[in-house]
Amino acid sequence: MLPQLDIKPDPSDTLAMEISEVIQKVSTMSGHEIWTSVADTVIKWGLKVLAALLIYLAGAWLIRRIRKMLRAVFTRRKVEPSLSSFTVSFVNISLTVLLFVVVVTILGVPASTFAALLAAGGLAVGMALSGTLQNFAGGVMILLFKPFKVGDYIEAGGYSGTVDAINITSTQIHTPDNKVVFLPNGNLANNSIQNNTASDIRRVEWNVSISYGDDAGKGIELLQKYLSEDRRVLTGPEAPDAPFAALSQLGDSAIILTARAWTHGGDYWGLFFDINKKIYENFPKQGMSFPYPQLDVHVRNVQD
Repeated sequence: MLPQLDIKPDPSDTLAMEISEVIQKVSTMSGHEIWTSVADTVIKWGLKVLAALLIYLAGAWLIRRIRKMLRAVFTRRKVEPSLSSFTVSFVNISLTVLLFVVVVTILGVPASTFAALLAAGGLAVGMALSGTLQNFAGGVMILLFKPFKVGDYIEAGGYSGTVDAINITSTQIHTPDNKVVFLPNGNLANNSIQNNTASDIRRVEWNVSISYGDDAGKGIELLQKYLSEDRRVLTGPEAPDAPFAALSQLGDSAIILTARAWTHGGDYWGLFFDINKKIYENFPKQGMSFPYPQLDVHVRNVQD
């Protein structure tokens, strides 16, 4: 028979003391008492888990309803889509975090312990997601200063396209070839953005190269004629400047004729392409040619 060992755990080891107390308590209980204790524990925790599950399901349903309600209110009040999508995303994340806190508290995690864990976790996550926090701040700056809005055509970060949505951390655009691009809000807030549709009207410019010796006056006359005949060209109070054409440069291999006119943003490309077509088809008929860059090389014989 082995001698009985009297093991006394270190008082500073709280976990060991608790385990020792549980073992001693169980060793003095009968089988019926053990099963009763286990059943009580299962029922107690089962009720907590069931309550937490019900609260989670109800909370998730309520969050979905709040999202739909916010979208409906924003649509009815004609709030800008950029502000609407950002606000809905922010509210959704905030309520989800709050629901998680409630569920964990119901499961019996002390509020003080949870707060300490949340603070430590928040610090770690904040350091790991510093870029994400920067993007969030960038999204707030975009909504405050509004360099662009949903539906605008922008150029930024080497991409160009129409803005589909401004989310919490990124802005979604689709390019002319229908690719979807997500641009980080932090980069957008800290770098240059070209908004091509911020104004209702845009200026179109054509630079036409013709050969030296061609009739520049005739070319200017044709450009002015094309602009005056097109109804998409704005004149009068609608346009900041009147349409014009002039000889703008004397290049190395050609003279450059420049024409400028104002038009509505939706007519920009149509007007640009149509005038280009007229120039290409009609200038040669008027005796003007489009030169290509050329280099004259003069060779000299050097005698010894």
